[in-house]
Amino acid sequence: MAGQSRKWMILVATIWIQAFTGTNFDFSAYSSQLKSVLGISQVQLNYLAVASDLGKVFGWSSGLALMYFPLWTVLFSAAFMGLFGYGMQWLVIRNVISLPYILVFILCLLAGCSICWFNTVCFVLCIQNFPSNRALALSLTVSFNGVSAALYTLAANSIYSSSNEVYLLLNALFPLITSIVALVPILRQPTLDPLPPDGVRRDSVVFLILYSLAILNGIYLLLFGSNTNDTTVAHLRFAGAIFLLVLPLCIPGIVFARQWFHHAINSSFQIPEGSAFMLVEVDDLELHKELLSRDTSNNNGDGDFTWNDSTLVLKSIDDDDEIDIDRKGKFCEGVVIGRDKLDMLGEEHTAWLLVRRLDFWLYFLAYFCGGTIGLVYSNNLGQIAQSLGQGSSTTSLVTVYSSFSFFGRLLSAAPDFIRTKVYFARTAWLTIALLPTPLAFFLLAASGDKMGLYMATGLLGLSSGFIFAAAVSITSELFGPNSVSVNHNILITNIPIGSLIYGFLAAVVYDANARSGNMVSSDSVVCMGQDCYFLTFVWWGCLAIIGLGSSMLLFLRTKHAYDQFEKKRASAQVD
Repeated sequence: MAGQSRKWMILVATIWIQAFTGTNFDFSAYSSQLKSVLGISQVQLNYLAVASDLGKVFGWSSGLALMYFPLWTVLFSAAFMGLFGYGMQWLVIRNVISLPYILVFILCLLAGCSICWFNTVCFVLCIQNFPSNRALALSLTVSFNGVSAALYTLAANSIYSSSNEVYLLLNALFPLITSIVALVPILRQPTLDPLPPDGVRRDSVVFLILYSLAILNGIYLLLFGSNTNDTTVAHLRFAGAIFLLVLPLCIPGIVFARQWFHHAINSSFQIPEGSAFMLVEVDDLELHKELLSRDTSNNNGDGDFTWNDSTLVLKSIDDDDEIDIDRKGKFCEGVVIGRDKLDMLGEEHTAWLLVRRLDFWLYFLAYFCGGTIGLVYSNNLGQIAQSLGQGSSTTSLVTVYSSFSFFGRLLSAAPDFIRTKVYFARTAWLTIALLPTPLAFFLLAASGDKMGLYMATGLLGLSSGFIFAAAVSITSELFGPNSVSVNHNILITNIPIGSLIYGFLAAVVYDANARSGNMVSSDSVVCMGQDCYFLTFVWWGCLAIIGLGSSMLLFLRTKHAYDQFEKKRASAQVD
């Protein structure tokens, strides 16, 4: 019982880490001031945003560090990287020190790398502590990474609402403080024991409640995350957000107490075997027991994280092991690929085989023209709002993007929740998630007013959030669970590439319009008017249509494989 309660403390600690380490999402809140202090052009400012995204290219270093150092040292290494990277930028923007542009670029790169290290720590914690429902744990915790900007907005309002430079100070300090708070449950991780059937049902209830609280958290931040000049109100709003983050600590205790009460008095309210709360099937427990015994007998440090359908499993594999295990624990035959088209899900792809697959490049292009383009929009949100005369609304727009990104990430778990009621291939959900992106950009190009700006920002946050959270599951299903750590890192190289290309395109158009007569006098070039981003929005909208078309082709090419997998899963349940 104590071990089960400690794992929920670890889950909540992971939520806290994710909630306060999505520091790249508030770049637009202070980017205009950073641009003015450094006296740089929009193109040079774009390179700083690219530097933050380039940290993802070095994300593999966190996995390498975990091979030689304990988990908590990697956590605090990430915290100190962020402390130095953002702290030095704060000193620059405060004019305490003066640094050349290239050093500021390196500081942004270091800060971006710290985010990847935090993410790795959170992934490992979920994988180690939730063998029966790791997919739900990962989806829940990753979702909170999307609310970071909204939380930082509340914190900045309660400290010093008239200055955006406070964001950099918070970016430097909050992840370190959160790491210290999360240290105790991380050091006291429980042993990995398989859950009995009643334990799986109990965990399912807890997850349902936690997801409900997460939705409440997002609604709260959306409603109360805007600026306010009343310091007392700002303090109360921030305190309310912290309370909602602490509240999940109480939920497992309530569920455990309820279970004890039911056993004590033999209550008729006990959850039945066929309850809809069973998000994880009891049959999976045999697989977990087998894998646990294999892990215990092969604890030589060669373990690997692998994904199986909606669940992640930790197992040790030999280099010459060519046997795949499906989610029922049965041995399955190798996957035959004909006509360069997936016939079944889960075949392992090496990096060389991956880059030769048409399906991968369709997937890459869909991500590149979908989630990545939404992220670049958020990086430019400060200048976009300023050019449309809404500079004072920048923090509110950041909150809107952050909150809707959070909802999008939560929605990525919807396919698993409604699977028995409504089934679509996960690539179909990807296509549906990409629909708002071109609509949002064409809305921005057509309207240019405050209402259109807010609506488009919400749509882009919702779409990109879903894509970011669903990508790991899609990668593992299409190209193999054992190779997902390598293949997914290859996929997300599109983020720094897109950040460079899309951001450069926007910056060139911005500077060209500023030089053509839309410039206002300032320490740096500032463009005013709808023309500053009109052409950029049109181009981004057209590119988003290409991404939507790619995702549709990917769905058509993989539909058969998903249908076959679902038929086998359904027949296995009947058996």
